[in-house]
Amino acid sequence: MTTRRSFLKSAGGSAALATMSPAAIASVNSAEQHNAPSEDLFKLGMAGYTFVNFNLDQSLEMMKKTDVHYLCIKDFHLPLTSTPEQITAFHEKLAKSGVTGYAVGPIYMKTTQEVDNAFAYAKRVGVKLIIGVPNTELLPYVDKKVKEYDFRYAIHNHGPDIALYPNAVSIYSAIKDLDARIGFCFDMGHDRRNGDDPVADLQTYAKRIFDIHLKNVTAATKEGKTCELGRGVIDIPAFVDMLRKVKYEGSCSLEYEKDMKDPLAGIAESVGYFKGVCDASRKRKS
Repeated sequence: MTTRRSFLKSAGGSAALATMSPAAIASVNSAEQHNAPSEDLFKLGMAGYTFVNFNLDQSLEMMKKTDVHYLCIKDFHLPLTSTPEQITAFHEKLAKSGVTGYAVGPIYMKTTQEVDNAFAYAKRVGVKLIIGVPNTELLPYVDKKVKEYDFRYAIHNHGPDIALYPNAVSIYSAIKDLDARIGFCFDMGHDRRNGDDPVADLQTYAKRIFDIHLKNVTAATKEGKTCELGRGVIDIPAFVDMLRKVKYEGSCSLEYEKDMKDPLAGIAESVGYFKGVCDASRKRKS
């Protein structure tokens, strides 16, 4: 029941729920809360890049329809030059939609000034996690800024598309001797497109993974494309099991890069599938 209801609610079945009386819905909610296993340590979010073709209002409406409440903030919704007043208005808009902005990025950094700008921006926004792609020669400076601000800094892997940080091991090799607050934004789709195993890499590098871009892809090659979460070559149930095994506490933020000018159906299917997998595997292990 929990799995079915989660899928229906997330994947566009709210019309069916709308036919139920408020008392009936309350009864179902009460039963679910009574019977549900303990909550996972990780949370479901949305990577802001999913909404590159939409303004903030449109993006929040899609998040509301799919029942997702955490957002990694991209600068096309909140520019790096935003004033305190603009940032306050931004957070107020998120709050009205029941959404929390938990991080900023990815932000590309090619100079020390761009590193400075990113840390100052994150501080103004009020988050303590930056998703970044710094040139490797900047890593000692990033290390210094992490210590200064007491922020976490998560480097995003991009698979075979660019030479900078193609996979998990390339990130780890670059940061292993740096401050422990420097880690990964682990893009599991790009990891698989690079020919690597996201489940194994999650286990290996768990202590330095601070954020996850949740996605599936059509092939374990450079030609692989983003697809609905349940339709690709990554074993999502095994990935969820590993999230629990390593006690991952960050966000799994869906980055849906298919049909990006009309993504709602794919987002809803992916969110519903992920919630269904989580519900079903919890019940199986309880």
